[in-house]
Amino acid sequence: MATEGFGARLLALQDRDGQWAGGAYFPGDFDFHGPEAQDDAQPWTATTWSLNSLREWGLDPAALGDTAARIAASSRWEYDDLPYWGGEVDCCINSWTLSNGLWLGADVDGLVDWILEHRLPDGGWNCEWVQGSTRSSYHSTLNTLKGLLDHEKVTGGRERAAEARRGGEEYLLERRLHLRLSTGEPVAPWANHYAYPFRWFYSVLNAADYFRAASVHDGTSPDGRMSDAIEQIRAARRPDGTWLQERRHPGRVWFEVDVPVGEPSKWLTFYATRVLRWWDGDPVGL
Repeated sequence: MATEGFGARLLALQDRDGQWAGGAYFPGDFDFHGPEAQDDAQPWTATTWSLNSLREWGLDPAALGDTAARIAASSRWEYDDLPYWGGEVDCCINSWTLSNGLWLGADVDGLVDWILEHRLPDGGWNCEWVQGSTRSSYHSTLNTLKGLLDHEKVTGGRERAAEARRGGEEYLLERRLHLRLSTGEPVAPWANHYAYPFRWFYSVLNAADYFRAASVHDGTSPDGRMSDAIEQIRAARRPDGTWLQERRHPGRVWFEVDVPVGEPSKWLTFYATRVLRWWDGDPVGL
């Protein structure tokens, strides 16, 4: 990965100070009052997004050398100019920083305490808590769970963190991964629209792959409350065995890593096939 393909291309774009695009979450040249911001076109080129991609693709962190130290010395969050590995006030951002820091060997243990302190009474998380939100979000809860699971895998975890992870999982499972708890109706169309890269967006496929990873880690069987969501994933499979790219998240990218909307996606086909094999008890799916 470090010498060819997407991994090598993204590594070659790293700045000398360890960052990408000169910024932590946004590129250094991002105009927060310009057309890009007004069009809600989140750029995907800055440090956090580039690290997320390399980690999710499976790059050996050794290929990044002293990146963690260089980022610690040079990168600050756009929010309040806070130091990078200390995180900021968004639980999704802090969860990605936790996962990336664990991967690169940075000191990010304090982020676990922050995540536990900002769990909401209904069991999940919401990145808009700072604006006063008191109800959890599908997106925020799933992204936060991924960080807690990574922490448990790398460090063995803590009892309180493991309890919070199970509680967050229960938040999604009670809602069958895609329903409103109050009415039993679909939470929104986006829950069943599949796109790669996942970015910060929730989908039942993104969630199901998380539960697959958690199940393998915990040594547990799939939870039956996922059955409806699993069948929706299965129903989206085309006769040739592929899944289609259903949408594109707008915003700047370094380069495209998947097909346009409406075409068969190798990435989505990989994730969906792996989920179904796990659900159906095929050890290849693990």
